[in-house]
Parts: sequence; C-alpha cells; structure tokens
Amino acid sequence: MTDTRALFDFISWTARLREVERHNRATATRPESVAEHSWHLAMVCWVLHSEFERESGLRLDLARMLKLCLLHDVVEIEAGDPSAWHTDGDAGAEARVRKARTEETVARERFGALPAPLGPELLALWQEYEEAASPEARLVRGVDRLNPALMRLLTGQGWSDVHADTAALDALQLPRVSVSPVLTALYEEVRDAAVARGLLRP
Repeated sequence: MTDTRALFDFISWTARLREVERHNRATATRPESVAEHSWHLAMVCWVLHSEFERESGLRLDLARMLKLCLLHDVVEIEAGDPSAWHTDGDAGAEARVRKARTEETVARERFGALPAPLGPELLALWQEYEEAASPEARLVRGVDRLNPALMRLLTGQGWSDVHADTAALDALQLPRVSVSPVLTALYEEVRDAAVARGLLRP
C-alpha cells in the first residue's frame, strides 16, 4: 500500500516554497518567491521549447524540462536561496561548496523519504539539473540564469544593490545562457534595455 502520509508530508513541505524569498523583485514593491520563480521558468521553457528544438536539432523532452523547472529549487525551503552574485566566480568558491553540500543533504533526506519510484526519480532529476547532465538540464539552467535578470529589468530594480556593470553581468550570465542562441539573444535584449533605462552601468 502507498505511504500516503509520506506523500502528504512532502506535498505540505513543498507548499513552503512560497515563503522563500529571492534577491530580485516580483513587482516594484515586493521580492519574488522561489515558487513564483519556478513557475515562470516552466512557462518560459514551454514557450521556448520549439525554438530550443529547432536551433539544437534535438528532440527535447518538454515534460522533463517542466519537472526540472518545478523541482530544481525545492531544496531551498531548507537550504535558503543565496544570491548568485555571492556564489559565482572565484571568490564564491567556498560558498558554492557549502551550498552544494547543504542542498545535497536536503535532497537526499526529503526525496529519500518518498516511496519508489517517486523518491528515486526526484533525486535523479535534481542531480541531473545540478550536474547539467542532459541537454534539457542545460537549457533549464540557462533559463534559470536569465530569469532574475529579466525580473530586475521588468520591476525597475536594476543592479545597483550588487554594484554590477555590463561586464560583470555578462560574466555571470553568458556561461549559462550561451547554451542556446535564443537565450543569448533574449539576455542581450534584457541587458541592452537595462542600460538604456539607466538600470545597469555600461
């Protein structure tokens, strides 16, 4: 018989993703939640799926991409959501190691408590995303990196809080968005619009 208590506990736990705030805004007046971020990644991947297939020449599993979008940050319910500005680059190496260890622990404990085949599937998908182990995972990681830049533009937040200019933003964004020409083009549109609006230093 299925362990419905374990399923109920996990569903209840995932609802808390709404409570975890990100470092970019959802509107001009409030932070974005990680749940909002995950939903928007799924929507963007759905919208861009045919473009991703066209430019890559691959058949990409949309259902898998949507699962990766919804799942990839769920561990942040317990691990928190550190800013990419503090965990990327050489200076963030130690922070990245701490973040990876904490998230791995949460993933193994939370997904491991679920009955098979669900628990093993979730852990495998989470690891696939973290390791960028498939074309789908690499594209979702690219969208994941694009999205906060888009929100900083749309809400007028800009990058003054992280003292970034275009070179710093390119260094953060391009390693991930360059997996796709359309993602790269969208990023460049965001960057150039931000500069034109005075939200990002050239």
